[in-house]
Amino acid sequence: MTTTEASQPPQGQQMVSLSFSSQMSREDEEMARSALSAFRAKEDEIEKRKMEVRERVKAQLGRVEEETRRLANIREELESMADPMRKEVSWVRKKIDSVNKELKPLGATVQKKEREYKEALDTFNEKNREKVQLITKLMELVGESEKLRLKKLDELSKSIDIE
Repeated sequence: MTTTEASQPPQGQQMVSLSFSSQMSREDEEMARSALSAFRAKEDEIEKRKMEVRERVKAQLGRVEEETRRLANIREELESMADPMRKEVSWVRKKIDSVNKELKPLGATVQKKEREYKEALDTFNEKNREKVQLITKLMELVGESEKLRLKKLDELSKSIDIE
């Protein structure tokens, strides 16, 4: 045996080793292929699920956009309804403020005139009572005067008859 022969294994062993390594390679390749196909299957499944999720998200976004448009239309309708009312309310409030400003001095004038009226009415009633008293007094005096004159006339008449 030469040194080359000594460093190399015998041919039978070499075959076994080659067949073992080729068997291992085939098994490794088979496992690698199997793992690779499993990985690809998982990747395909993941991609398929991603697409499903994207489709659901798109559908949701479509519904959200539609609802957003619908709500924007409703808001516009509400604002258009509120605008004329707001203007009318503002106008009425300004008118109320204006009338209030006019009412304040008028109220003061009314109170002053009412006081003057009450004072004038009191004075009128007092003078009316005084007049009634004077008329009553006048009637009493006239009545007494008539009685006295009648009495005098009677006396004069009696005195004429006697003579």
